[in-house]
Amino acid sequence: MIMQKSLILGGAGVLLALQTGALQAQEETHEMNIQTAVPTSSLYFKLLEDFAARVQTMSGGRIEVKVLPDGAEVAAFEILDAVGNCVVEAGYAWPHYWSGMHPAYVLFSNVPASTGMDQQTLMSWYYSGEGQALYTELTQEIMGINVVPFLMQPMGPDPLGWFSKPFENMEEFRSIKYRSPPGIAGQTYNAMGVPAVAMPGGEIVPAAQRGTIDAAEWIGPADDRNLGLDSIWNYYYLQGLHQQTDVGELVLCRDFWDDLPEDLQAIVETAIMANSARTQAVNLHENAKAVREYEEQGVELLDTPDEYYDLFIEAQNEVVQEYLANDEFFAKVYNSQADFAELVYPYHSRIQKLFGEVVNGAERLRGSGE
Repeated sequence: MIMQKSLILGGAGVLLALQTGALQAQEETHEMNIQTAVPTSSLYFKLLEDFAARVQTMSGGRIEVKVLPDGAEVAAFEILDAVGNCVVEAGYAWPHYWSGMHPAYVLFSNVPASTGMDQQTLMSWYYSGEGQALYTELTQEIMGINVVPFLMQPMGPDPLGWFSKPFENMEEFRSIKYRSPPGIAGQTYNAMGVPAVAMPGGEIVPAAQRGTIDAAEWIGPADDRNLGLDSIWNYYYLQGLHQQTDVGELVLCRDFWDDLPEDLQAIVETAIMANSARTQAVNLHENAKAVREYEEQGVELLDTPDEYYDLFIEAQNEVVQEYLANDEFFAKVYNSQADFAELVYPYHSRIQKLFGEVVNGAERLRGSGE
């Protein structure tokens, strides 16, 4: 009887210890500072603040999130390394910012047009196809960076951008100093003879004011307005091929991530997916409003010359072909995307035609006065 009683008491002690540990885990708070590559004026900074508030609310305050503007702790192009070293718990930028480390990074945000991917197809490939596994392989295994990555904010396609003067052909475009994204997009413009340079968003307006650049693309109409580009230049070209897809990412220090209990990891993942959906909704609405405001304030909304498209595709295909030949992992990701695009295109392209028919129908109805 004494032995049985001891066993019962011992078991109760183990149960009590487990319950106490679980309670302490539930009461433990985790601080997550997100170093971003965008200024506080950015639409996407505000969407990150929405993400932060959602995480804090869903976690009951167990995760305290602070969103830091561009340059607060580290510079934009240093974010990935800083997060990998846990200088900050998380970072927000774009995968193509790391294309200097490995060319395949560009394929996770700024996909070459030759893959056949658009924005929606890229997000589907990432979360429903091979994308997330390939990105984790690139970052953790090939590059050895101690982060957990998530694509987060689909914001493309990006306009060609703002210009100090209009141009009528590619010969005139080649005389313009142009800010472009890093990676394949910038290399494509250079191959076309355009003197393109890369710089973070926070440096664009000062460079424009100094006359260091004559034109720039940033993200989209709403965020370009928030950055202040419409106060510098008055010529805006909406069509561009350099970023028909453009997706932001959240990277978390792997040590920080592994320390989170499973329920908090699930909360962060759920908030990321919610933020992706919210970004799509807000992006369309805010960009549409911004374009209307530009028209009202007298900004000249211009069409990109037709010769741009063939020349861009030709130059980009040459750049991409070199990467395909020289980097096995780049080819692996590219071919995965091309295969996925080939699968979804027959359905995706045909169903999208409905949108044009709906718009045409609405215009006819308005025109008839019914």
